[in-house]
Parts: sequence; structure tokens; C-alpha cells
Amino acid sequence: MMAKKRHGDSGEIPEIPFVAPAGTPAGVEVMSLDDLRRRLAASDFARPQRPAFHHLLHVAAGTLRHTVDFRAHVLRPGSWIWVRPGQVQQWGDLAGAEGTLVLFETDFLDPATAAAARVDDLHGTVLVPHPPADAVARALDLALAHLTHEFHALGQLPLAPHTAALRHLLAVLVLRLAHPGTSAGGPVPEPNETYARFVAAVEQHFTRIRRVEDYARMLGYSSRTLSRATLAAAGVNAKEFIDRRVVLEARRLLAHGDATASQIAHQLAFPNPTHFSKYFQRRTGQTPIAFRTTVRGRA
Repeated sequence: MMAKKRHGDSGEIPEIPFVAPAGTPAGVEVMSLDDLRRRLAASDFARPQRPAFHHLLHVAAGTLRHTVDFRAHVLRPGSWIWVRPGQVQQWGDLAGAEGTLVLFETDFLDPATAAAARVDDLHGTVLVPHPPADAVARALDLALAHLTHEFHALGQLPLAPHTAALRHLLAVLVLRLAHPGTSAGGPVPEPNETYARFVAAVEQHFTRIRRVEDYARMLGYSSRTLSRATLAAAGVNAKEFIDRRVVLEARRLLAHGDATASQIAHQLAFPNPTHFSKYFQRRTGQTPIAFRTTVRGRA
């Protein structure tokens, strides 16, 4: 279940840990949006959240706006969204929507499934367009129905087999979401190894390394090769990809944390606050302080 926010003194964005409901297998939970409304107060939905676990959200009826890392998504019947651990999300008004929410920790899945579904790719949400292709929608609906049924069938099997069944059924769902196919039924091109290695390196080092040449040297590629691979997979060159990741973290810290701009500059390894401010303003059109004032004024 989703626990309440824990506030610390570090200025970091507080994370929400996963807490399994009493008597259920640790690491996964399936609930309806109606269950979620009954469980949490309206004020809990209004606050930005940074969960340490995955959210798979399927809207079956109505419309729901869901904001993830400052991007608002409009979810209509048939839509799915996958919010990854560490992403900052904010719920819209749930009164006009019905659907299902699947929460799970990464290590609930077996390593082979986690790798095949790319669950550690933390760069953005997976949003299945509305309406999904008929074959895709049927497969996703069936996988979700089986997972939901098994989760609520606690006690019909011993706990260990029940947990194993949930793990397998969740694997089917995440693999279907990670590889949905296209409206024509063809496969989605897989990101190549160069891009996958670059993404992993950026995620590990972006707080202190911002030059493409440094990543190229680290990974054994040329800068041109990295940029070609990133452009093909993400639609931007390697430098833009790095900058977007740095700016995203700066936005998260400014919007949802208590650290000063100077402290954030230090966290992101800028030589001084002025350099950070100019870097941020060039890429967003606002100074860090102006961005914080604007985004908090909307809350």
C-alpha cells in the first residue's frame, strides 16, 4: 500500500516506501481506484509523491489526469501508465475515473523478467496510447484480470504457491506492457546495446559528469556513435539527453525538496550556484528560484 510521506532534514525529496497489506505477499498489491479513494484522504492525492516502487495504472472508465515529472498525461478508457520508482507523480481528481492500480517492488519479479521488461529503465513513463490496438488491449486486459483474481484469492492456495503465481502473472503483465507491439501488430524496435549502456551510465553518473566525451571514453565508443544511438532511440542527441536528465533532477529537487539553489548546485556538481542558475535558465527559460516559486504556487 502507499504509506504517507516521510519528511527528513536533508532537503531531499522524501520517498514513499512500499508497505504490503497485512496477510498478503510482500512486494505486490492490486487494488481498484475505488479502493484507493477509500484508503487515502483527498489531501494525500494533492501532494506530489516519489514512491520507491512501481505503479501500473489502467483506466477502464472515465478520464484521469496524472502528472509524472512535470508532464501531465490524460488517461482515457483503455489507457495505461507505468510510473517507475523515483519518479515524482501527482494524482488528478479520481472522482471521474474507474480502473485498477498495480503496485510492486522491482525485486518481486525474477531477474530475467525484470531485464526483459526493462524495469530499471527509469527514463519516463510507459503510456499505451488510447485506444490501444485490439489485440494489445485484449492481451493486457486478460493479464490484468488474471493477476487481479489471483491477488484477491488469498487463502485458496498456500502462501508460497500463491506468491509464485502472482510473480508469474505480474511477469506476463509487465512484459506485455514493455513490448506492446504496434497498431499494425508489428514489433516495437528494441533499443540497441549502445543506447542501453549509455542510459545506465548517465543514470549512475549524471550528478557529476555532463560531457558526452567523458561517457564515450567510459563506454569505449566515439561521441558520434553515442549521439547516433541516442537520437535513434530517444529522438535527441547525447548531449541533450544528459542535459534533460540533469534538469529533471534539478526540477524535482526544486519543486519537492527544501534544499536551496546553492545546495542543489553542489549536489549536481556545478562549480558554483551562478553556473547552475545560468545552466538551468538556458534550458528552462526560468531561474531556479523562479521555477520553484511558479511550481509551488500551482500546488
